[in-house]
Amino acid sequence: MVKRLTAPLTPEAARELCAGDSIYLSGVIYTARDAAHKRLYELVQKGLPLPFSIQGSVIYYAGPSPPRPGCAIGSVGPTTSVRMDAYAPTLLDLGELGMIGKGNRSKDVVAAIRRNGAVYFGAIGGAGSLLSNCVKKAELVAYEDLGAEAILRLEIEDFPLTVIIDTLGENLYETGRQEYLKSLER
Repeated sequence: MVKRLTAPLTPEAARELCAGDSIYLSGVIYTARDAAHKRLYELVQKGLPLPFSIQGSVIYYAGPSPPRPGCAIGSVGPTTSVRMDAYAPTLLDLGELGMIGKGNRSKDVVAAIRRNGAVYFGAIGGAGSLLSNCVKKAELVAYEDLGAEAILRLEIEDFPLTVIIDTLGENLYETGRQEYLKSLER
């Protein structure tokens, strides 16, 4: 069964998700990669406001390509999430409730996910062109000088994701591996 979810997230909606759930996400999310995360982190350290509301936000670790004529965005596949691990706990502590990327996360990020009732979603790497069809609108929010790594506000519809780490810290990369190894023993 595929669950439908709207961003920004609420704590209640995040708590209803379990590692392994398939979802379709609609609503508003933001793109930000490592260079943008570093700048966001520096703003927080200086006590300055962020360029978007972090409460309940979902940040997609992606650097989209330019849009083709008539399209909202170009290819928008996920990047490796570990690059944001130095900054993610700070943003989670400020109210971010969702992250989208690919690959495993550090123990510090998993602890911050649990502490804040957040969720880490996985998007399919290599499917950026297909995922772009779910983006209905894209607009620049901050850091235009970063090019593809600028922060964009995306309006999405039925963006396909899998819950990788849920609010309790259950991790599909770990449980999935364990289930696979058990199946080999049978």
